Amino acid sequence: MFLDRFDYKIDFMGKRHISMAISTLLIIVAVSSLATKGLVFGIDFTGGTLVEVGYTQDADLEKIRANLHDNGFSDAVVQNFGSTKDVLIRLGVHEETKDDPLSSQILRLLQSDGTEVEMRRVEFVGPQIGEELVEQGGLAVIYTLFGILIYVGFRFEYRFALGSIAALIHDTLIVVGVFSVLELEFDLTILAAVLAVIGYSLNDTIVVFDRIRENFVKLRKQDSISVMNISINQMLGRTVMTSVTTALVLVVLFVKGGELIHGFATALLIGVIVGTYSSIYIASAAALALGVSKNDLMPVQKEGIDQKSTNY
Repeated sequence: MFLDRFDYKIDFMGKRHISMAISTLLIIVAVSSLATKGLVFGIDFTGGTLVEVGYTQDADLEKIRANLHDNGFSDAVVQNFGSTKDVLIRLGVHEETKDDPLSSQILRLLQSDGTEVEMRRVEFVGPQIGEELVEQGGLAVIYTLFGILIYVGFRFEYRFALGSIAALIHDTLIVVGVFSVLELEFDLTILAAVLAVIGYSLNDTIVVFDRIRENFVKLRKQDSISVMNISINQMLGRTVMTSVTTALVLVVLFVKGGELIHGFATALLIGVIVGTYSSIYIASAAALALGVSKNDLMPVQKEGIDQKSTNY
């Protein structure tokens, strides 16, 4: 790789106290916002109705919003879906009857000015199902982190496992905290993005940990801080290239993907940035703070081999 040709000599671990202070501040802000404001859940979690309609010409989203808001649907979220002629309308829980379902009310309002509108799809999520999705989504994140703890613990050393989990919790809290602070809608697609961020961040962390483990064996005269700095600098080119190319794709997805995909792209973009930062600073710094050293990673020599070497 082109960037690997450069001999980086950045003292990452020397700045670990500053990075820890910044991360602590960000986590405090995120947790405070989640505790006081919470998340703006979408209808996937709160319950509601999703209506997809099609127009024969480009739909005027502002006009549709104004029409719905003026007729008792102030919570309506109106977005293009696929093309400028297809519209997706998200609604909360409203009163309806068998003779006059919510979808029929919406269609009448959209056709009230003589515009030709076709009903494409109607989906309903009950409040009870929404609550179950919140619970199951939270459990999915917890189970994922627990599984990663076991995997990294078996593959490396328990201090590295705890360091990787600290980085993943750090990334998850910051991504979710941004959605809470900015009051962005949080739905199932955002939850999927959070889980994807966990996977991305873990992959980056594992690559760095692999190099640290190798260098602890090769550079036996170096102290732990020096080995970690050397390892991170060696992997910096790969880390930067992976993050930049991924971020470029997400920026294009955010700009060209339409309103429906904005939240998903936003969560992933924040996650890539924070995940890259945490794999360099948080995971390694946490393992270092827990006291990892070359003695924990040196291969155990068998007694028989030692005797042969001595006799020789």
